[in-house]
Amino acid sequence: MRSIWKGAISFGLVTIPVKLYSATEQRDVAFHQVHREDAGRIRYRRVCTKDGEEVPYSDIAKGYELPTGEIVVLTDEDFAELPLSTSRRIDVLQFTPEEQVDPIFFNKTYYLEPDAQGVKPYVLLRDALEDSGKVAVIKVALRQRESLGTLRVRDGVFVLETMLWPDEIREADFPFLEEDVDVRSQELQMAASLIDSMTGDFEPTDYKDRYREALEAVIEAKIQGKEVVAPEAEAEVPAAADLLSALRASVEAAKKGRSDKGDGEPRKAAAKSGPRGGKDGAAAKSGRGTAKTGAAKKTTDTKSKPKTKTGTRKTA
Repeated sequence: MRSIWKGAISFGLVTIPVKLYSATEQRDVAFHQVHREDAGRIRYRRVCTKDGEEVPYSDIAKGYELPTGEIVVLTDEDFAELPLSTSRRIDVLQFTPEEQVDPIFFNKTYYLEPDAQGVKPYVLLRDALEDSGKVAVIKVALRQRESLGTLRVRDGVFVLETMLWPDEIREADFPFLEEDVDVRSQELQMAASLIDSMTGDFEPTDYKDRYREALEAVIEAKIQGKEVVAPEAEAEVPAAADLLSALRASVEAAKKGRSDKGDGEPRKAAAKSGPRGGKDGAAAKSGRGTAKTGAAKKTTDTKSKPKTKTGTRKTA
């Protein structure tokens, strides 16, 4: 990996020099736009809509459009006056329980590597943060944008996750939230049974991007001059007569899937040690929240449940 930013974690009076790396990457298949007839690349020119002339990149500025259609032009000098930190610091603002940070705020994930002279304070803060079960709430300026973020520990390394600002989170304002929806106790019990039968430890490697694999196979076939054969479509499952029947059938299908694998019970998580070898449970702290894989509660009486956003839950 190649570092994309250098700075320092500012923790009280302690400064920890670090390098920033992108922790994730998109594995999309990239395409160019080409002319269908001769596969020539399609190029775009930057043309001014007023005089029709091509404009060099050095003459391009940023423009903000007003509701009236008028444009306010901003220059590099205008941006230089903005209060954006240039100190390349990751300022620790506070520490907070990890479960209090809603994952909807997370935007982009990075790894932090210490410089040679910053290894000891890095490890010190890492161990203390991991033992606390908390995350550090930070502020950082990356790519001409100031962001909130969190620092947490994953596999012995600090993970910095930039966050969206509160006004960037859309409100889930949907009409059905105000409706009174009748949910029968039998349906709720069957849904809980379905959740129970499908509960297991999350193993990311169990899942694959089938669309990308099929697309890469099509490209390879084109390269080799082979005939492209579409994969067989999966057989459609007939629709159930009602919700309860659908839930019951889903439970049976889930149980059958388990038995076909030769294991009728959810996989149990193996005991793991922390990144330093002697601390149990460190692996659990590396996630964004606590994974709950136990059996779901089977509710037998829902009349005592409080009213939720989706209206009063009525039981049969």
